[in-house]
Amino acid sequence: MARLAQTAGLTDVQQEILATVKTFVDKEIIPHATALEHADEYPQDIVDGMKEMGLFGLTIPEEYGGLDESLLTYALVVEQIARGWMSVSGVINTHFMVAYMLTQYGTSEQKARYLPQMAAGEVRGSYSMSEPDLGSDVAAIKTRAVQDGGSFVVDGAKMWLTNGGTSNLTAVLVRTDEGAPKPYQNLTCFLVDKPVGYGEVAPGLTVPGKLDKMGYKGVDTTELVFSGFRISGDQILGGLRGNGFKQMLDAIEVGRVNVAARACGISIRAFELAAEYAQQRRTFGKPIAQHQAIAFKLADMATEIDAARLLTLRAAWLKDREHPYGKEAAMAKLYASDVANRAAREAIQIFGGNGYVTEFPVERHFRDAKITEIYEGTSEIQRLVIANYLTKGG
Repeated sequence: MARLAQTAGLTDVQQEILATVKTFVDKEIIPHATALEHADEYPQDIVDGMKEMGLFGLTIPEEYGGLDESLLTYALVVEQIARGWMSVSGVINTHFMVAYMLTQYGTSEQKARYLPQMAAGEVRGSYSMSEPDLGSDVAAIKTRAVQDGGSFVVDGAKMWLTNGGTSNLTAVLVRTDEGAPKPYQNLTCFLVDKPVGYGEVAPGLTVPGKLDKMGYKGVDTTELVFSGFRISGDQILGGLRGNGFKQMLDAIEVGRVNVAARACGISIRAFELAAEYAQQRRTFGKPIAQHQAIAFKLADMATEIDAARLLTLRAAWLKDREHPYGKEAAMAKLYASDVANRAAREAIQIFGGNGYVTEFPVERHFRDAKITEIYEGTSEIQRLVIANYLTKGG
């Protein structure tokens, strides 16, 4: 068990960051996760602790107050946080994606305005692409922004915003133009400042409330409804409309690495719990870990977890070196999410009846694992992405 999920070749700085995060997870997240999750309570104390450690600025450039760490470092940090409670990693994921978009595409004014506050955790980002009837058909977005002088009036509904109520900056993809050669060229990303909370948080902007989910509790998932909402043209990401589709999909690819890392974190914790229990629980005069049926389960879990991690870290490594990585990110998300669901299911099987009751945390990991097969593109979408890369020589 000691050699599971090890990463060779890390720098001293990376090792120090990960050791600090692991200590935080073991002391501040794992002991409280089950109670918070069952109460569907937002983990404010944990979030405050992550702010103090500078995790909200982990990948933001140093000139804006961040730590300027790599995607590889970020993936390893997220893996560790998800090992404690997957919902906590969701608090920083959309924030990370918005910070990434600003770093890559923002105007100098937008970077100077938002990134220092995002690094400090004072401005927290959320990401809004999907709509109630949309699914993965992004080019069919209906939410529309119509220009009126120097501003735009937005009408429509967005769906599946992680941190929709607790964030105060949302990157929103809307339709701004018609008649472009391709549908996705009509889409623009706006940076929407909004107060934290629910209800009509600003004139014409409503966050209806938290969606009640099977798992992934604690972190808020919401809709976002626009009705005559007015926003300045200065809030277009990068200053030019029509680029939103490219900007959002770029963020989705790094988000897929993030989800893969979170899936690995779930898998690691499911294995840890199962291995510990299997060495304590005795049947027929010996620990159940010594029964071949259980030993084989643990061996398969460990092998698949290491394989999922290697796929995930390869995708992050390629991105950090500015190599093409879209196929690898899709492969990592597809496989790691599948492994997370299998590992959580096998952990419950090893726990037997105890695994099915809420007193033990494996049932929480089982419910949380499912969402990794859905968001940032379902497993079916990942297969399409991978196939397109393969048939086009990617």
